Parts: sequence; C-alpha cells; structure tokens
Amino acid sequence: MSSSALLSRFAARGAASHVAIIDANGSHTYAGVVDRAARVARGLLGERTSLEGERVALLASPGAAFVAGFFGILFAGGCVVVLSPLHPAPETRYFCDDAEVKSVLVTHDLRALAGPLAADFVVRALEPLLETPGDVRAIFDGASAIDASAPALQLYTSGTTGKPKGAVITHGNIAVQQRLVGEAWGFSEQDTLLHALPLHHMHGLAIALLTALGAGATTRTMTFDAVSVWNAMDLATVFMGVPAMYHRLFLAFDAADEATRARWSLSASRLRLATSGSAALPVTIAERWRAITGKIPLERFGMTEIGVGISNVLDGERYPGCVGIPLPTVETRIVGDDGQVAETGELWIRGPSVFAGYHRREEETSKAFVADPDGGAPWFRTGDTVRREPSLGPTAPFRILGRTSVDILKSGGYKLSALEIEEVLREHPTVLEVAVIGVPDEAWGERVVACVVARPGSAPCEPEMLRTFAKERLAAYKVPKDVLLLSELPKNALGKVVKPELGRQIRASRT
Repeated sequence: MSSSALLSRFAARGAASHVAIIDANGSHTYAGVVDRAARVARGLLGERTSLEGERVALLASPGAAFVAGFFGILFAGGCVVVLSPLHPAPETRYFCDDAEVKSVLVTHDLRALAGPLAADFVVRALEPLLETPGDVRAIFDGASAIDASAPALQLYTSGTTGKPKGAVITHGNIAVQQRLVGEAWGFSEQDTLLHALPLHHMHGLAIALLTALGAGATTRTMTFDAVSVWNAMDLATVFMGVPAMYHRLFLAFDAADEATRARWSLSASRLRLATSGSAALPVTIAERWRAITGKIPLERFGMTEIGVGISNVLDGERYPGCVGIPLPTVETRIVGDDGQVAETGELWIRGPSVFAGYHRREEETSKAFVADPDGGAPWFRTGDTVRREPSLGPTAPFRILGRTSVDILKSGGYKLSALEIEEVLREHPTVLEVAVIGVPDEAWGERVVACVVARPGSAPCEPEMLRTFAKERLAAYKVPKDVLLLSELPKNALGKVVKPELGRQIRASRT
C-alpha cells in the first residue's frame, strides 16, 4: 500500500502564506485553502471515518472555493465528479446518474443550476462547509490512509457508443502527472498561471490547475475573454490554452490600436511558457504566436485517460505540427493496421498516469486496452493516428495525424462524440437522417457540421431551428456550427453512412 502523494503534497502546504489562488473574490493563501479543504472534509464526513470512494459531484465556479471543495472531497475519501455550468440539465443529470453520485456540492452563484437535481440527490451548499467548525488535524491524519490506487476523479469523455463514459482517475494517476508535467515544464513557486480553461476537462483541471498547485505556484482564475486575457498576461508567467483561444486572441489583437498591440505583445513575450493542447495546433496559429512573442506555443499530446503523455521540450527546438516526445515513465508504441509496430499507425501508451478504466463499463474498458505480447503491462489504445519524424533525429517528435475513428471530433479544445450529437438531432420530428462530421477549421481544429436529410411531408426543416433545438439539449460547445440540408447521404452496401466521402463532398463544395 502506498499513500496518496496528491494529498500529502497539498497538505504539506497547510502552513504556507504564499498565494495559491487569485479569483474574483481576491487572493487566497495555500494555508487558507488547505484549511478550508479540511473543513469541507470534516463537514462531509460527519460521524463517518471515510467516504470510501463515494462519488460526490462538485458544481463550483473557478476559484478558491472550487479548490477547497475538490480537495475536501478527496480528504474525506471520496471521488470527485466535476460538473459544469456549460452543460444543460439533461447532461448534468446523466453524469450524476451514471456516476451513482450521492451528493452534489454547489456554490451559491450556481445553485439554480443544481435545482433540478434536488429531488434525487442531496444538494449541499459549499460555502457553509468551508467554515465547518472544530479541529481539523484528524482530517490530515486520516488522509494518510488513502491509498494511491483509490479513485480520486471521474471525468466524462465521449466514446464511440455516443454516450459519455466516466474515466476513473486515481490519486496515483494525478500525482505522477503533477510531478511529470511540473518537472517537464519547469513549474515552481515563482510561477503564476493565467487560467481561463474549463475545470470539468482534463486540460483545465489536472494539466493546468493541479500541476500548478502541485508545484506551489499561484493560479489566477478567470472566464475566458480575449481582451481580459491579453490584459492579464503581464501578471502571469504561464498561459495554457487551446487553438480556438489563440484564434480569438488574434482577432482581438488585430482589432486593437497600435499602442495596445505593442503592450500586449510585450506582455506575451515575457511569459515564461505558453502551451497549447486538447486539439492539434494549426501551424499558421503557431507561427502567428511566434511573430508576436518570438516563439511558438509548447504543444503536447494528452487525453482524459492518460493526462499528458507526450510533450515538446521546454528549452530547445519546437517543431510546428509536432507534439514532442514521451514524458519519463511513459512508454509508447505505434501500431499499424496489421497489429505490428509501424512508422505510422495508432498510438498505444502505457505508464503510471494511465487511468484505471471506465466506470461500470467493463466491456468498454476491455476494448480500450491491449495485452502486451511479451507479458508486460497492457497498452492503452489512444485512437489517434500518429507518425514520428525520423528526419529530425533519433529523438524524433510525434506528429498527430488525426483520430482513428471518424466519429470522435476535436473542436475548440473538446473531444466530442458525433454519435451523441446525432442522437439528439434525430429526436427532432423533421429529421429523417443525420450524420455529424468534423471539417478542418483553423480556429476550431474541426468545425462540427451536421448533414441532415429532412423527413418527407414534415414541417419545413430549417438549419437554425435545428441548432436551437440542439442548444436546449447539448452543451454549447457540442452544438453544430453548421447544419447542411442534403437530399441523401453517401452509404455503403450495408446502408452505413460513409463519413470520409461525406467529408470530401462538403470540403469540395466549399472550395
């Protein structure tokens, strides 16, 4: 048995006066945030000694309260299910039901969003728990008994079935990520992370926030707004974003006056590190950032199931379009269609940061892993097609060529299930058939396009009507950017839509 390094690192900062979080309510020291996390744990436990892996949902705005709530659940022995205000009520309920959540912690500003859950779950205000009275030293003592293999986090990711799956991530998975990413990217107590990413996502939560906290850095949280982010860069040393964020930053930059552009450019060039992830970074965007700051963003490869597995180096040459080399402890294999090692093929990964499996999805978990022919640890199949660039030397970086499955799209930093979106659109009475594809787009990575065949004899099928319908049932980032009305969809002999051909048709029509 090995205890949770994730919790021991956090608890060890319980006497530190260094600022951990800067949010809309001001600055919060590590000592204060750690103390409030312990009080949340005390309030959750009551007379119990441990939650023993019980799923507790957290619906909180980014900031110190979120961090205290997150670690409070962990100190109590629970597993966090992060909810998002971006999700409509049906999706939020699905996550809670699928995770078998017992209770939901919510901050006052988001309490209305938790209202529909109150009939079936225990909904508790987070703020009173932050002030739970009494001695909390026993909470830290109890945390030492939490094993590294215990579930810490259940994040939802899209699968080929169209229904989001709960990836179970252990204390050990997160702890090794904190160490590996923190060391690879040079994080220290002197850093201030400018954080505008969503927290229900691996990128925003584990790769950004928890890496900064693991190193004792300061995190400045804010909701993404291009002008606000530009103005805050002079207060930070690190910025993490997705390609869509960089695209919006450039739009604001181009719209600003000359003096403002000069000020923003100087602030960005002084950042110690700017990273990009969650989707392939277009070379044009990378080069635009280089033109403004003198260097391209550090691109890396990660997934909900593995965290960051591959990264460009902090100091040294970065190659546009490449995501770098494996981090220490991460093993990789490129496998061709014949199941043999190849120069181009599906990326397989294994190592201590790889997740434990999908909650209540034994079959899906089994499909995600492949036994090692030499008897070693199993390999996780990433579903991404990659190749290495041998012309760049013996430590050749990886280049991500795209998803192995056409039904998983990457748009605006999110990984989306085309099948899930199709299921929603099919509920509309005017829709006969629908196929959702991703069309390459510089700003979004992939632009989500719904191709619809209208039901004969029904009311008129209008694109904006269908987008409105989708907005009421899906998070905003899942709603198709375009809805195209077609007379038919290309199909194979078995009646299955041939999405690559559909994509070619769409791209050809736009040239």
